[in-house]
Amino acid sequence: MTSNRELLERSLKAVWHPCTQMKQHAGAQAALPLVPIASGKGVWLHDFDGRRYLDGISSWWVNLFGHCHPRINAALRAQLDELEHVILAGFTQRPVVELSERLAALTGGSLGHCFFASDGASATEIALKMSFHSWQNRGHHEKQEFLCLAGAYHGETVGALAVTDVALFRDAYAPLIRPAGIVASPDARLAAAGENAIDVARRAASALEQRLEKEHRRIAALIVEPLIQCASGMAMHDPEYLRLARSLCDRYGVHLICDEIAVGCGRSGSFFAHEQAAIRPDFLCLSKGISGGYLPLSIVMTTDAVYADFYDDATSRGFLHSHSYTGNALACRAALATLDIFADEQVIARNEALAEHLGACLQPLASHPQVRHVRQRGMIAAFDVVSDDPLFSRRFYIEALANGILLRPIGNTVYFMPPYVISQTEVEFLVERATVALEAALRR
Repeated sequence: MTSNRELLERSLKAVWHPCTQMKQHAGAQAALPLVPIASGKGVWLHDFDGRRYLDGISSWWVNLFGHCHPRINAALRAQLDELEHVILAGFTQRPVVELSERLAALTGGSLGHCFFASDGASATEIALKMSFHSWQNRGHHEKQEFLCLAGAYHGETVGALAVTDVALFRDAYAPLIRPAGIVASPDARLAAAGENAIDVARRAASALEQRLEKEHRRIAALIVEPLIQCASGMAMHDPEYLRLARSLCDRYGVHLICDEIAVGCGRSGSFFAHEQAAIRPDFLCLSKGISGGYLPLSIVMTTDAVYADFYDDATSRGFLHSHSYTGNALACRAALATLDIFADEQVIARNEALAEHLGACLQPLASHPQVRHVRQRGMIAAFDVVSDDPLFSRRFYIEALANGILLRPIGNTVYFMPPYVISQTEVEFLVERATVALEAALRR
């Protein structure tokens, strides 16, 4: 029988873990011990020694309907007997066609063309390249620059880092990057005395307008995470910013890219976050939850107009971008099963009550002397902790695990992004244990 200790020792010898200083995992007295996981079911992860952890962050925001969901499992078993993968250049197959059709229908046909890859950063790269190349094919050769929001995060490949404003990820690779222009964030936490979230959104949009007025001839696209900038501490903004940004991009001839890799698929309270602003982008990036958290899959959706910019006899005018596993049949089948669950189980409506309960459970923390900005948008909730301890995030994470929950703060921001199958009782357990972990982390 495998034990936690045995798998931990093997992992440390062979696996280089992501977003990690590996030395923190090393040795018997590791500052940040690895957690071996044997199995998962619903919202729970189980280790080899009998402990379990409530997955309060959906395993890096990917898992929508819990681990080992029977409907997605069944769909994948059926697909395994039909087709696992085939090259998508020169070939096609049923799951990729059906998924493209169903996603286009969810946008009312306004984003009718889907381009496939394997991960969120790849989707960002595709959207940036597609926007740039679209303008080149139209003869606007000066449009070679991009804008992103202050605090933006759009992935960690070199192109994605160009539109990422998080120093920890970006600065080490600065010589490799052609950085984008940075415009003001509409983060509602930036409200001055007497301002509300809409005021902040309008102020940020005014700054965007000034930038576009001066530089629009050089700018290909503005990229935003609609409603929530996740990696910058779950910075939430009013939909008014998206409405104004869409209008400004139209006025100045600039593409709008909506990165819904994390905030799409119902996380924000609507299936697509941008729907809450009653707009459509020129490019929509999806990943993470689109496959239910099962398999790597990302998609860039775009308009007929952009598609037409590449439709030509000349190969050089085509979009010559590819990934080996583009449109993987198994991943697409998992995504189709995910969409079936949304359609058959009225997930968005059901989540309204679940989100309301999560918000109610968090309200007592608003009066905690070291807690600020308790906030929520759909199934994402967060609060900031006032602490000078540079290790607060690590301490909280360890205390949370000791209390049977998986939460990974971003700096001093504690956030909750649980799977949609979490029960109200499990929500109460998650918040109760998080509160205990908070007190313990602040005492150390």
